Amino acid sequence: MSDFRLKVFRSVAKNLSFTKASQELFVSQPAITKHIQELESCYEARLFHREGNKISLTEAGKLLLKHSEKVLDDYKQLEYEMHLLHNEFIGELKLGASTTIAQYVLPPLLANFIEKHPKVNLSLLNGNSREIETALQEHRIDLGLVEGISRLPNLKYTRFLEDELVAVVNACNRLSLPEEITPEDLRRIPLVLRERGSGTLDVFERALSRFGIKLSSLNVLMYLGSTESIKCFIEHTDCMGIISVRSICRELSAGQLRVLEIAGMPMMREFDFVQLQGKEAGLAQRFMDFAIGCGKKC
Repeated sequence: MSDFRLKVFRSVAKNLSFTKASQELFVSQPAITKHIQELESCYEARLFHREGNKISLTEAGKLLLKHSEKVLDDYKQLEYEMHLLHNEFIGELKLGASTTIAQYVLPPLLANFIEKHPKVNLSLLNGNSREIETALQEHRIDLGLVEGISRLPNLKYTRFLEDELVAVVNACNRLSLPEEITPEDLRRIPLVLRERGSGTLDVFERALSRFGIKLSSLNVLMYLGSTESIKCFIEHTDCMGIISVRSICRELSAGQLRVLEIAGMPMMREFDFVQLQGKEAGLAQRFMDFAIGCGKKC
């Protein structure tokens, strides 16, 4: 049985859709159907229940999905180690990164990594920290990069970089805010924040808790799904955002935004690599070593 046929099955099983699997694997839908039929013929078992336009896994399908994850991981590790014998780095590496990391940290790293390892097939999934951890547990990515402070016990976290959250306003803001404010001032200042599930909001909530301030007591105008949308919102409103200092270098240089100090309330956090516990790393480890090495030079 080819590893590609198992990839087809896994894609259909994860998406519960032949159409989405076709789009994900860049294969025609009839070819997807043929691969599934050949698997069902091989095992003499139906892998999917078909009810109109919907499908679901049979018991046989659930069993095959459970084992196909391990088989495909073994295939990937085998390919990596065989090519490593000739000092070649070849294979597929599926990365996932939370929004801030994907937008402001990874692009130059990915460009440099591809330049040094042109035979590695890289892909990147973007989402908030919780979404990236879920994608990892569902085997949709090989390696994640997340921000924030919460940790799941079945995942392994490796420190990558330090980051700082800062309070920012439009440089022409009409609220007449001083250069330094207190945590209590946050109750009256209109805010725009990242959405639930984001590492940014996790860190901000933890910082507030040290002063006995609940998020529900603040004047939050909007929760938005990306740092870029927050910056754009601040451009057109008199409010404050809490975002990564790494995301505003250009705006600070151009004089579009200004940073306010919140007295006694530092908001430091880590950017971490996240992997499944006990999984052999292969290309994922190679990328981690490369990225951490680049980070130390910065």
